[in-house]
Amino acid sequence: MSDSDLGREFREEMDTLMQQLMESIPKVVGSIDTRIALPPEAGNILADFHEPLPETGTGAQATIERLIELNDKAGGNVVGPKSYHFVIGGSTPAALAADLLATAYEAITYTWVLSPTGVEMEKQALDWLKELFGLPQDWPGIMVTGATMANFVCLASGRQWWGEQLGFDVSEIGMAGLPQMPVLTSGFVHAATLKCLAVQGIGRGNVQKFCRDDFGRLDIAAMEKALIELDGKPAMVIVNAGEVNAGEFDPVNEMIDLARRHNCWVHVDGAFGLFAKASPRIAHLVEGVEKADSVTVDGHKWLNVPYDSGYAFVRDHGLMARAFRYSADYLPDQNDTRPTPGAIGPESSRRARSFAVWATLKAYGREGQRRIVEHCLDITQHCAKRVKEEERLELMNDPQLNIVSFRYNPGGLDEEEIDDFNDKLGQAVLADGRFLVGTSKMGARTIFRPAFSNWRTRKEDVDELIEVVLEIAASMH
Repeated sequence: MSDSDLGREFREEMDTLMQQLMESIPKVVGSIDTRIALPPEAGNILADFHEPLPETGTGAQATIERLIELNDKAGGNVVGPKSYHFVIGGSTPAALAADLLATAYEAITYTWVLSPTGVEMEKQALDWLKELFGLPQDWPGIMVTGATMANFVCLASGRQWWGEQLGFDVSEIGMAGLPQMPVLTSGFVHAATLKCLAVQGIGRGNVQKFCRDDFGRLDIAAMEKALIELDGKPAMVIVNAGEVNAGEFDPVNEMIDLARRHNCWVHVDGAFGLFAKASPRIAHLVEGVEKADSVTVDGHKWLNVPYDSGYAFVRDHGLMARAFRYSADYLPDQNDTRPTPGAIGPESSRRARSFAVWATLKAYGREGQRRIVEHCLDITQHCAKRVKEEERLELMNDPQLNIVSFRYNPGGLDEEEIDDFNDKLGQAVLADGRFLVGTSKMGARTIFRPAFSNWRTRKEDVDELIEVVLEIAASMH
């Protein structure tokens, strides 16, 4: 087959697929509110899914039909109104439409000459986000896949700063033979942060956690003592703005002020907690964040844009550029005045996440983001109220953000027996599939911790969640 025949065949096939998608995409999007969260039969449906590579294939139309069938029957509805197990947002209408267009345009945002519009949209959207979060406008930023890679960018920049404080370029010579880099934080530190420290040669086991209780709340006096003992040696302090089991915060302002009295790089992990800035009701929780050196936040959580989307903000462009130095004869050189986002982050292959972020902020503005956040705050308080109304449910936190921690407690059981029952109940709720919500740990205790960050979730969904948990628990006695 000649190239011209192949091109003609694919173009004709694309026309057919566009008609197919025009029918199927509205059905998929239109069913988000009603599709089950986690189909109980998914395992059985996918049991014979794997097969040898087809020799000739089934054709695009039949393949797409099969893809839709599999997802309708066995796909998790993680952006639906009943998915609370992870902190996952939905997608605003503007964000979803823009993301589909980013794929249709196949926009690549490594550098300006590949997608002038995509790169300029990224710059504009990041500027808007800095306004929303109250961050300095002269800070550079970059879009990445999510909070993990955003933490990676910020921590790598901090590591670069630390090395330069000691007279070394760690991106050039590595960490071998250098002193241990001190990393200080609370027990709220996220597993993704520890992962980043591990792969950057700093080591997750090198992190010093200063806790005043089993839950992990910061012991600031102990942290201050440790910083004094460093006697001016450079260190990194990680502030956690939004803890994943109860939505609590490190004392952001106080912690940054402490670090500023010492020779520290201050990183704020605000994956979802930084969105407190969007609402006057809770903005005080992140007061002082603008005094940090770097800040992480996720978009596919409370910004309600499609996966995957995260943002890293760092006070010093030079540190990012040196940490992620990347050059070749065919790439833009350092004298090119046009932006190259791929040169200040880990990813060179970059899809245009900027389309969705720019579109949702353009379409709904600051007021729209405030409404999404406060809608979720109201849903959270409604859930807490419903838990307190039920004799066999026990509220385990006073929600200050978007997470409600509770457990089933029938009475007459000791703590270990309650934990064991809730472990089994969590597995049963996931197996049931009507809601995607499982268990976690608050200190030693097993809890449910539904997290609300989706504009689609309604109070009636929360009422049904409580009914489902009680129904399944009653069947287990």
